[in-house]
Amino acid sequence: MVSLWGSKNGNDQQHGDDSATEDSSPQPSRQGREADERTRLLPPRNHGYLDPDDPAVSPYNLFSVRAVRFVGVLLLAISFIWWVLLLVSIFVSPPAMHSRGSGFFDFSFTTLTVGNLLIGLLFFSIPSRPMEISSLIIAAFLLLDMIIILVVQRLRSEEGWVGIASVIWATAMALYNVMSDRVVAWGKKEEEERLTGRQETRRTLREWCAVMTATFIMIIMIIITILLTATLMLRSRDASLKPPGERYLVDGDKYKLHLACLGDITYDDKGKRNPTVLVEAGELPFEDTMDDWIYGTFKNGTIDRYCYYDRPGFAWSDNAPSPHSAGMTSDALSEALAKAGEQGPWVLVSAGVGSIYSRIFASRHVRDVQGLFLIDGLHEDLLHRIGSPTRGFVLWGRGIISPLGYDRLLGAIFKGRTREDRVYGKSAYQAGKFIKAKLQENLVANSLTKNEVSQARNIQTPNTPLVVVSSGIEVRRDHEWERKQEDLTKVTDNLISWDVVNKAPHRVWLTLEGRIILEKRLGELVRAK
Repeated sequence: MVSLWGSKNGNDQQHGDDSATEDSSPQPSRQGREADERTRLLPPRNHGYLDPDDPAVSPYNLFSVRAVRFVGVLLLAISFIWWVLLLVSIFVSPPAMHSRGSGFFDFSFTTLTVGNLLIGLLFFSIPSRPMEISSLIIAAFLLLDMIIILVVQRLRSEEGWVGIASVIWATAMALYNVMSDRVVAWGKKEEEERLTGRQETRRTLREWCAVMTATFIMIIMIIITILLTATLMLRSRDASLKPPGERYLVDGDKYKLHLACLGDITYDDKGKRNPTVLVEAGELPFEDTMDDWIYGTFKNGTIDRYCYYDRPGFAWSDNAPSPHSAGMTSDALSEALAKAGEQGPWVLVSAGVGSIYSRIFASRHVRDVQGLFLIDGLHEDLLHRIGSPTRGFVLWGRGIISPLGYDRLLGAIFKGRTREDRVYGKSAYQAGKFIKAKLQENLVANSLTKNEVSQARNIQTPNTPLVVVSSGIEVRRDHEWERKQEDLTKVTDNLISWDVVNKAPHRVWLTLEGRIILEKRLGELVRAK
């Protein structure tokens, strides 16, 4: 039916066009399948962009980001190989890799490097400002460590090229972590803007957990780095303490041994040179244990001259390459004495485990040794006590954490420990050098060292004068120790005396009775013909 105004067809045509437009909208087709829960109800609003949570939105799309990650994996592999070499060098020194220090500091720097790179790779795709700041802080402290080692001559000598290379590498890797974090952050921003139209500022719960975990670990690493720096500062302070006597290069100039002598060379009525007392300390450095007693004996005129030295790793002596036995120490002492121009005859005075060293030295200088003085000495059959695997593992663990220096730092801050305490005194046992020396002693005590002292017993001339003084407390406490003390009186056939000081501890000279007996017997031994 035609409209009166002739507009019906036009309206119908307009409605038809509207219907066509509506039909062209993304509504469910009536001719297709019916709408269900998967049917889009609203038109897409991203105008062709991806959702920010789409896995395709990733910084790994960029070659530069993938290259940075590949380089990070390569650097981690190199660092791990270096870490393994340093771990092995604690027990067996590879050629050209021995350092005169403990070797624990370069191991710590490399461990820090491996941890830093590993954390960077684990959280590589989730860059964060705390991670970047933490890496910068670590790099700053490591740079300070590098400067301290390079500037202080003693530290530079002890750490050697291995320690210097380790701290430089650690610093470089910390800076690489900062650069890596920045590159990934830039790549993430670029890909988000390209694929989603804007930079994503939100983080998922998983990403927040990752950021918090990484930040927590990095804070721990910052604390470790600060402790390493503080301990290096203490070491640089201790390096300024000058040793009495001199330090001599030994064993092919691999390390220096500290040797000191006090008194003048004297002669008897027949023009024969009087013996020099050569002192071998026990479990701790001579300067903090036997020095007062020996010096008192010297001032009293009982002896005219005495020499002492620090075993490798003790006090002012450097650490020796690993493995290192008592016989090797005796050879190093012989070399240091020769370079110092010192010669016998000698009267060897030793205490505790030092008796093992002096007996080996005596067997290798039978013509120069005029007497043996053993003060509560360790018998070779008891070397298993210092060579036990459990003790070795504990020493290794102490050595690994020794660069943190928490005990030395606390002692310096709250107990007023001085340079002297840390070098040879109350805190000397906390030093990495000392721990390394004890670990070396432990590793070969029941093998190389025991064989050497057993051979020394067979070589020792039977007419060498011998004095044995034992601790009454140790003898009563340990019957095996008592039996072995008695056996020590048979090291030679010329026993002058064997005294058991009733109330004396292992360090017999700590009691008045012990001092009196020791000085008396030493005088007899020096005058013996």
